[in-house]
Amino acid sequence: MSGSSVAKTIYCMKPMDITQFVELSIGRWRSQRSAHHLAFSHFEAVQSVIDIVTLSPDDSAVIDLCKSYKIDTTQIVSPFRMTWEGQSDWDENAEIKGSSILVPVPDPNVPNQGKLLRDQGYAETVAAAGDYHITEDGTFVLLTTYDRAAAEEKIWFANPNLRFRVSLIKTSGGSGVVTASFASEIRSLSK
Repeated sequence: MSGSSVAKTIYCMKPMDITQFVELSIGRWRSQRSAHHLAFSHFEAVQSVIDIVTLSPDDSAVIDLCKSYKIDTTQIVSPFRMTWEGQSDWDENAEIKGSSILVPVPDPNVPNQGKLLRDQGYAETVAAAGDYHITEDGTFVLLTTYDRAAAEEKIWFANPNLRFRVSLIKTSGGSGVVTASFASEIRSLSK
């Protein structure tokens, strides 16, 4: 059977806003990530479980995070907590485990853009505020600048239960890539 005779179905997301993106992300995900650490000339394979749950805007941790950035809680939408636990083939004794609170703050003047507050960043384990936008095809793009690095993440859905994530960790000036990773994440469905 030739490749041209095989029917292929591609799930195409409609344009969405940050609330719809977060709602689609809620759940338990099994993640398989490959990372290329260019600084160490090393390839790493990571398997993990990621839980994403909604939080109330009145949650004390959400309020504290908003206060730290001087953001009024009336400006936020769809706060959530992400926890993860996994294992790496790089260092089998290393604990890959953590939790982060994430709070989207949409820009009232520009559709599908805004800030994403995090109590723990991706490239550095400090609080971070990144700039996000959602493309017309539903890809969530997050750019975060830290003291010593910059991170660029893209997340998109192939279907409601399969999503992909690409991450780049760059030098603080953004001119060099230190780490590049790709993850496929499958939603764990209840039986």
